[in-house]
Amino acid sequence: MTNFKEGLKAVKAFAFDVDGVLSMPEVYLHPSGDLMRSMNTKDGYALQYAVKRGYPIAIITGGTSESVAQRFRGLGITDIYLASSCKTDDLTDFLFKYDLKQEEVLYMGDDLPDYEVMKRAGVPCCPSDAVDEIKSAAHYISPFAGGKGCARDVIEQVLRLHGRWLDGEAFVW
Repeated sequence: MTNFKEGLKAVKAFAFDVDGVLSMPEVYLHPSGDLMRSMNTKDGYALQYAVKRGYPIAIITGGTSESVAQRFRGLGITDIYLASSCKTDDLTDFLFKYDLKQEEVLYMGDDLPDYEVMKRAGVPCCPSDAVDEIKSAAHYISPFAGGKGCARDVIEQVLRLHGRWLDGEAFVW
C-alpha cells in the first residue's frame, strides 16, 4: 500500500489485540491470581460507536480472562477470540463469518504474537509503544500508546473518512 489513508477507504471491519493495545501494557495481579487491566474509556466509546455504525469488530487475544470478554460484550462486540494461540486462524474465521477480504480489515497489534496476523490484514496498525518488529510491519503507528487512545485514533480516522463519525448515534452512549 502506498498511502495509509487510501487503505482506510477499504476498511469495513476492525480487529484488535488486547494487552498493550486496548489495555495498558502493565497488568496487575489480583490476590485471587486474576490479571487486572486498565482500559481507556475513549477507546471504549469508539468501539461501541463503530459497532452501532455497522462495523464488525474482532477482539483477538492470547489472554483468557472472562472479565475482558465481559468488557467487550458490554460494548456490543460479539466476536471475541480468547486464548488465541494462532491469531491468523481467528482472523480467517472472522473474515469468513462476515464475507470480508483481508484488505477490508484494520488490525492493531503491539507485540510479536501479532506479527503474522498484521501481515495478513489490509491495514496493519500499532500503538506508539509497540515493539520494533511490529512497528516495521505497520502501515500506521498511532501517536497514542497502548491503552491510551490508540484504538480511538484509528476508528475515528476510518469513520471520519467514511463520513460516519458525527452522525446518528454519536451523541449517546
